[in-house]
Amino acid sequence: MSTLPPEPAVPSSLSERSSRVVLGVSGLQTAVATPQGRKIVVDGLSFDLHEGETICVAGESGSGKSMTALSIMGLLPEPMAKVVGGSIHLEGRDLTTLPEAEMRTIRGSEIAMIFQEPMTSLNPVLTIGRQVREAVLAHEPLSRREADARALEALKAVRLSEPERRMTQYPHELSGGMRQRVMIAMALACHPKVLIADEPTTALDVTIQAQILQLMRDLQKETGTAIILITHDMGVVAEMADRVIVMQHGKIVEDNLVRPLFAAPEAAYTEELLAAVPKLGALAGVDPVNAHAGTAAAAKVLEVDDLTVRFDLRGGVLNRVVSRVHAVEGISFDLHRGETLGLVGESGCGKSTIGKALMNLVPWEGSIRVCGEHVLRARTAAGDRAYRRNLQMVFQDPYASLDPRMTVGDLVGEPLVIHGLASGQELQDRVAGLFRRVGLTPDQMKRHPHEFSGGQRQRICIARALALSPKAIIADESVSALDVSVQAQVLDLLKELQDELGLAYLFISHDMTVVEQVSHRVAVMYLGQIVEIGTRRQIFENPQHPYTRRLMSAVPIPDPARRRAVFDVPQGEIPSPVVPIGESVSRVRYQDVGAGHLVAVA
Repeated sequence: MSTLPPEPAVPSSLSERSSRVVLGVSGLQTAVATPQGRKIVVDGLSFDLHEGETICVAGESGSGKSMTALSIMGLLPEPMAKVVGGSIHLEGRDLTTLPEAEMRTIRGSEIAMIFQEPMTSLNPVLTIGRQVREAVLAHEPLSRREADARALEALKAVRLSEPERRMTQYPHELSGGMRQRVMIAMALACHPKVLIADEPTTALDVTIQAQILQLMRDLQKETGTAIILITHDMGVVAEMADRVIVMQHGKIVEDNLVRPLFAAPEAAYTEELLAAVPKLGALAGVDPVNAHAGTAAAAKVLEVDDLTVRFDLRGGVLNRVVSRVHAVEGISFDLHRGETLGLVGESGCGKSTIGKALMNLVPWEGSIRVCGEHVLRARTAAGDRAYRRNLQMVFQDPYASLDPRMTVGDLVGEPLVIHGLASGQELQDRVAGLFRRVGLTPDQMKRHPHEFSGGQRQRICIARALALSPKAIIADESVSALDVSVQAQVLDLLKELQDELGLAYLFISHDMTVVEQVSHRVAVMYLGQIVEIGTRRQIFENPQHPYTRRLMSAVPIPDPARRRAVFDVPQGEIPSPVVPIGESVSRVRYQDVGAGHLVAVA
């Protein structure tokens, strides 16, 4: 891994920051309506935000972080939620007393917000250029031509590749990292005094996350914008914060400068959060142990040979195939009983497509064997049922994976019903046993998915995957959206089940620290191909491929004393996997072409 450049100065006292307060929050109370009556979700919150300062608000889901942001922005869905106490002063004006018409003039021009999921924040039927232009025209008396010029300038400021072409594209045509940059461009187009970023990098890969964080740093230096960064990633906190506010159950449990907070946290809850953070390199020199290795039962449960997945793209008057998306190209690997193979890479590299191909959910070529039996590409209901008893999948979003109309008990028992393995009281007993195995209680079986937290819903999905006693589980970004403490609980559960049942995991993730924590072997993907595969120690302690080293150099370091002045990350977007008909893609080697990118060469 590359040597860290000199760290930037991190303020150690209030006197080292600007003394001008741009946003003052005092005694803020926000309440929501529930069937049991009014509930206070933000209770007595107070802080001052100075010009050019970055405050990170940290805490688990449900601690009140996002509700605080929505309260400041005046975006609470009244009357279901509203500010019931305290004040929010933006340069002397109390935002809680302003009418909505006046708040609309302030939002975007003086205080702006970047939301967690850009795809749900961008209008899918409007071009990128029109959406950024509308944000400008809403606050400044410019002509359409001038607004378009300002929009283009904003897209260039966030270093979006080919900004002129992006102006004419729609949100679905951009990658996640590109969409997030568009959101930042819209937020900064009118040069706001305060920028609120609500989990802006949670769903992004480490290299794209590093680009976004570096971009926010650079823009802050240029404009002096004060930033409130909401996150549960303590690595991001260490890299970005001047000051940290830790929230729990709607209240501030600690408010401190970043270095003292990490060095000697005052609150027990802060200490728990920091203890749960996985650290890259924490397992250096430690060989992963497979409790089932070396036994006769430690056979191959999954064998993949020359797996290829391509999607046709049609165009022209005759709607012919003009190009193909080379999503997966010639992938081969094995997975043994009791083993975890971590699969890492950026979005679009083909990780999730491999998982879908193994589950026979997309067309594929090559050879897949589960417990020695070939998986047939021509899908039949009977064939799918036969091999899926041995291979199950846990998806990234547990809420989207569970039918909201069914009780969780019925959801977990459904595979047993489909395969004709249990009914009546036996079914109820087996489902109750699965609930206990994943740390839930049988009395929760009659509830619906919306009545559980994110971590509990992921446990329900794991219970459902275990119902058929599979030999292997594909975990596709199964903990990426969870808070660090909940994430640690789910990872511990997966490890316990592996040791007890001999499960094999294909663990798909973009989080290098989590992959290091759980994996016996690691495969690194780039543009549909595995560029490096080896044991955990080989990959993390002696990476050979330049792309692997780039991935690890982009991981945030949860230690403000080692904060980097500049992230060592690639610039721009990764090359496209779309190849015109008639051209081929090499499966052999890659060439570093600069700017952090590699291309396939013959």
